[in-house]
Amino acid sequence: MKAHGLLPKRPTPIPMEAAMQLEVRHLTKVYRERRGLLQTRFNVEKGELIAIVGHNGAGKSTLLKILAGWIVPDGGDVWVEGVDFKNRLALVRKIGFIPETPNLFDFFSVEYNLKLFARLFKIPFSRIEETLEEFNLRPFRRHAIRELSKGLQQRVSIGRALLPEPPLLLFDEPTSGLDFEMTKEIYRLLKKIHASGKTILFTSHRPEEIQTLATRIMVLHQGGLAFDGSPQEYFQSKIHENLYA
Repeated sequence: MKAHGLLPKRPTPIPMEAAMQLEVRHLTKVYRERRGLLQTRFNVEKGELIAIVGHNGAGKSTLLKILAGWIVPDGGDVWVEGVDFKNRLALVRKIGFIPETPNLFDFFSVEYNLKLFARLFKIPFSRIEETLEEFNLRPFRRHAIRELSKGLQQRVSIGRALLPEPPLLLFDEPTSGLDFEMTKEIYRLLKKIHASGKTILFTSHRPEEIQTLATRIMVLHQGGLAFDGSPQEYFQSKIHENLYA
């Protein structure tokens, strides 16, 4: 287990020989005149499945949105497989982001949503057929997104993010609002994706989800990294007890 406090803002260059799949250094984001703050640093090795947990407002979703390029940070540095995350064109195929609320085109069909994304990334349409098959979406290919359940929308969102075959996936509350059966289905999908060699970071507030999926747990508290360790260390720690007290 590693305990962390808030760190200085000045980035430290990372030697290339020490490069990991994801490197975050002194990443900062200030909200509402410093009433909200994210300031953290960590490394991620290839093949990890990391749960990011913490109270509401701790910075979990903000962290993922910064890594996905949805939010611009106020400071800090991030490298993905040695590429600076400011180079968005070089990173679009390296990171897939699945937000808590799927950002799909509601009035278009499942197939058309996938085609739009495939055209954007110049991906062969054969990948669409593979995705429809892999995520059991063939029966829904002509259905408008707004006609689907939240669980089916989540499957479309995951399938779309995987079209360019990124090595790193970010899931923001992947089972939020899903029933028991669909939650189990998403767990199955995440385990399958992870087993294929992908690295996954996901946010969660569900202890059973963290215990079922994670190989490593990071706890954000007041914008900083308060814990970074194994699931066994986490569930035996005072941090876990206090988080859900």
